[in-house]
Amino acid sequence: MRTLNLGILAHVDAGKTSLTERLLYGAGIIDEIGSVDDGNTQTDSMALERARGITIKSAVVSFAINDVTVNLIDTPGHPDFIAEVERVLSVLDGAVLVISAVEGVQAQTRVLMRTLQRLRIPTLLFVNKIDRGGADTERTFQAIKQKLTPAVIAMGSAGSLGTREASYRRHDATDAEFMASLAELVADHDDAFLAAYVADEAISYDRLRADLAALTGQAQVHPVFYGSAITGAGVPELSAAITEFLPATEGDAAGPVSGSVFKVDRGPAGEKIAYVRMFSGTVRIRDRLQFGRGSDAKVTAVRVFDRGSAVPATGVAAGAIGMLWGLGDIQIGDAIGISSTDAAAHYFAPPTLETVVVPRERSAKGTLRVALAQLAEADPLINVRQDDIRQEIYLSLYGEVQKEVIQATLAEEFGLDVSFRETTTICVERPVGTGAAAEFMGAQNVSPHQNTAPTFTGDPNPFLATVGLRVEPGPIDSGITFGLDNAVLGTMPLAFFKAVEESVHETLHQGLHGWQVTDCAVTMTHTGYAPRQSHAHQGFDKSMSSTGWDFRCLTPLVLMAALKQAGTTVYEPMHGFRIEMPANAVGTMLPALTKLDAVPQTPTMSGSTCVVEGAIPAARVYELQQQLPALTRGEGVLESAFDHYQPSQGAIPTRPRTDHNPLDRKEYLLRVVRRVV
Repeated sequence: MRTLNLGILAHVDAGKTSLTERLLYGAGIIDEIGSVDDGNTQTDSMALERARGITIKSAVVSFAINDVTVNLIDTPGHPDFIAEVERVLSVLDGAVLVISAVEGVQAQTRVLMRTLQRLRIPTLLFVNKIDRGGADTERTFQAIKQKLTPAVIAMGSAGSLGTREASYRRHDATDAEFMASLAELVADHDDAFLAAYVADEAISYDRLRADLAALTGQAQVHPVFYGSAITGAGVPELSAAITEFLPATEGDAAGPVSGSVFKVDRGPAGEKIAYVRMFSGTVRIRDRLQFGRGSDAKVTAVRVFDRGSAVPATGVAAGAIGMLWGLGDIQIGDAIGISSTDAAAHYFAPPTLETVVVPRERSAKGTLRVALAQLAEADPLINVRQDDIRQEIYLSLYGEVQKEVIQATLAEEFGLDVSFRETTTICVERPVGTGAAAEFMGAQNVSPHQNTAPTFTGDPNPFLATVGLRVEPGPIDSGITFGLDNAVLGTMPLAFFKAVEESVHETLHQGLHGWQVTDCAVTMTHTGYAPRQSHAHQGFDKSMSSTGWDFRCLTPLVLMAALKQAGTTVYEPMHGFRIEMPANAVGTMLPALTKLDAVPQTPTMSGSTCVVEGAIPAARVYELQQQLPALTRGEGVLESAFDHYQPSQGAIPTRPRTDHNPLDRKEYLLRVVRRVV
């Protein structure tokens, strides 16, 4: 039986969880359709999800459509939980993007569609809520073509819009206008079909459907369906289209083991549970698995998804999604066996906000650290950052709703009452120029040829290691790359190179102004080490021989000296915004935007409605949300999403350091070797 791993994605409140319920009902998995408002849906299992009526964690549920097993993954729609969506994308065979027929294409809809297209994930579009007042399928379809992609085709039409009797009628070969539109769409993307079309050859409806399915499977075109998840209108047609247009897989169950972990959870006894998508091979109970960076462990239990629930199994095979127990050190993004995906890939912007979490009772700090560590297992992007100097714990965030959810989760699951400091913006640093530095070990100095002369500190080197590094700006969004100068290849054991590389990435978490350094290339230019030595007739003496510790401790001093020579610029995150409001509110809105440091574009008028787009610092978005109702008499609609980083204006923002501060040699050596050299 073939398997299709399907994602349901949407802007918050577009109705994707309700659509999931309707699909499960149609497949006979549930006898009664749950309600998001009533908090009894199949995939929103957390008490917090049911109380708030939003999806917070991705959930998997399985059902069958004809000969295809569908593993359906319901994802969060609120932008504060976009990290959950990111982790799911790497394991999908196809997706359904849900759009409200009332609200139309929204900010998160555009973000999701751009990402689905970039990853070439085959996607169907479902325009939901045709039974709601204000539903307008024609307006929504035109917005899809203008804001998402022109490569779409409406597979039917909706009638009795805005009523409980709203219905969906599928187009077929008797609809001349539909046939012409379908032929033109296929011809735009298929040269062989275009030749036949131009030659006026007879083209059957079956061939058109087959070509449409092929193009959809290649993520070149996107069929559009209309319906209502609440009444069920149009859902059977969507269900049939899922297996017709989206590519199911069989996979090689006998091949080498290859999978990807997209979710980590905890069981009732605190045991770690890994959700894995298998691309090849089979994982069985008692198998010893390799995962992550060289870790391994024995699988103690397996569950697979079958007809609405996770059931015990002896193994999970290629193409399927399973739950694995026994892998205590496993993390989200880890590859199992042979890596088939980029575990470090990021499809959306990282969190741009940060806050300090404070327990109401000082004695609860230890418990809080443990609790946050568990939350970070399930959501690594909250990035728990411990400041041992100030005894503070920092969390990265996407927004205020996420903060409220973390607060409620700590209270409900761990019995912790916490508060938060004011939310601040997370900036980044990028190198301005090129810098180089080196520190040499005693008489073991190595001086290979290099283009950029390094800075020598002139201070004694207390470590049995020689390290030279060059830092250069990299392309925007390139992250951090580490390489070796040709002159240093093979000059010391691989383990020492690894120690330097790992220390480089760790050190660049805090740049000259305390922010993460990104978009730079670091090259190792000098090496040197003391081979394993011992006194006569005695064992290995680490005081005479280099260890990985020497390289890990020396690298931050050299790297920050090179970075200081290069210089950095601090960049702050900017959100793109779109405000739709009454035309007579523009006079009050534009001055307010200016006070919030926003850069609005020229407003566009359409009758009594005005649209203003532009950019605003991420730190001011929440203020804009708070002021919008008063500025527009409650009629304004704001859409915003991260867009880019720009150089910070005014005084350079800094963040307190939480490391041993390699920018201050005396302080660093006091902390690392307990003495100043």
